[in-house]
Amino acid sequence: MKTREELQALRERAKAALAVRDSQGATRVVIAMGTCGIAAGAREVLKALIEELALRGITDVTISQTACKGLCDREPIVEVHTATLPVVIYGRVDAQALRRIVAEHIVNGQVVSDYAISIGAEA
Repeated sequence: MKTREELQALRERAKAALAVRDSQGATRVVIAMGTCGIAAGAREVLKALIEELALRGITDVTISQTACKGLCDREPIVEVHTATLPVVIYGRVDAQALRRIVAEHIVNGQVVSDYAISIGAEA
């Protein structure tokens, strides 16, 4: 960075990325961030989610984190809550799977059955 304008642009991009985490929309994504989830890659999944939503210009999704869900062998675990579909819990989610979940589930309203471990009930 060489200019104040470059620093300001970087600041605005960072604020927009963080705003995605705190928006109060009808869709909510919960990522299990217990130690087992983190060890399995949950941080990378969270980062991919923030990046994918920002890339698509989606700002009405609330992102939150939770502790261990008790399904350590299925980590990283991601829950998707929407107004039109039952709660879906996805397991063994990596960054690539997360991008697919955003495209198919959040954008198009289709459950990604390849990763779904529960549909309609919260774990």
